[in-house]
Amino acid sequence: MNGVYIFTGHYGSGKTETAVNFALRLHELYGNAALIDLDIVNPFFRSADAREMLESKGIKVEIPLYANTNVDIPALTGAMGGLIGNEGYNVVLDIGGDDLGAKAVGRYSDDILSRSRYEQYFVINPNRPFTKTIELASRIFDEIQSAALIPCTGIVANTNLLDDTTPETVMRGLGLVNELSRLKGVPVAYHAVTAACADALISEHPDIFNDDNVIRIERTVRRLF
Repeated sequence: MNGVYIFTGHYGSGKTETAVNFALRLHELYGNAALIDLDIVNPFFRSADAREMLESKGIKVEIPLYANTNVDIPALTGAMGGLIGNEGYNVVLDIGGDDLGAKAVGRYSDDILSRSRYEQYFVINPNRPFTKTIELASRIFDEIQSAALIPCTGIVANTNLLDDTTPETVMRGLGLVNELSRLKGVPVAYHAVTAACADALISEHPDIFNDDNVIRIERTVRRLF
């Protein structure tokens, strides 16, 4: 069943890289993925930057008008709503940071809620300063969910220190991720793990990590941003 997959979170949580890699995985599995860049907040790190690579693989990409130009505030397009409502696609939405960015989701909430399936994933990196405690992470979770007008259905654990990430880095972040999951009553949907760490984690901790709940974050994608 095709659906809409929304990626929200705090600034710098890794929403874009997880959204891009998730779209690549959907395309690999089903061949009908589309990605929409709804980030009209942060002009520096956008999935629009990966457009050429995604389209070369057959993934449909919609970006705001004037994205990657010197115009300060990109504009959302009418084509985005049509694609969000198209049951023929698995649609991934890359959303701007915090509740301000999540308001872009609210604009399309009726279209999203009308789909047969939709998921809103809250991406969290416990190593980021504004989500390093359960109190901070909980507040941002609530603010984003309220602004999006759509309930969060899953948490994406994206614990990393960029190139310094090790399996131990990921394991240290699990405590906060699991605590947030219990507090909000929302499951951990999957783990976004650097490709270099994925096999080690699956081998050493098979009770936590497996090929079904790990999305590998490829370095070739990370370098695009």
